[in-house]
Amino acid sequence: MEALQNIVDEAEVLGAKIIAICPQRPEFLRKMGEKHGLSYAIVRDEGNGYAARLGLRFTVPDYLREVYTKFSIDLPRLNGEQSWTLAMPARYVIDRSGRVVAADCDPDYTNRPEPEKTLGDLRAIG
Repeated sequence: MEALQNIVDEAEVLGAKIIAICPQRPEFLRKMGEKHGLSYAIVRDEGNGYAARLGLRFTVPDYLREVYTKFSIDLPRLNGEQSWTLAMPARYVIDRSGRVVAADCDPDYTNRPEPEKTLGDLRAIG
């Protein structure tokens, strides 16, 4: 999310808006935005419902729940519901007509497209 902050201005020059979608409760989204100095919108996907419609939602396996708990990550508290679900990170570039012109998604959350790729996708729209 911080990497996207670095391209907000250039994206706006290209006529684009960056919007993040996350399952956390509004107070945690607000804190995250403040902590990382994010100037773009972060909207809540309650229960990862939108992620489910996109085929991106998954249930956190038991062994990872233990790891999260060990590191004091209380996912049900953060998300405000008990499902223990997350969404695979994804990035979409959508043109003005609503057509998805670029999509990046990887089950490995450490693999994310570079911000420059997103700018390239925006430039390709013209």
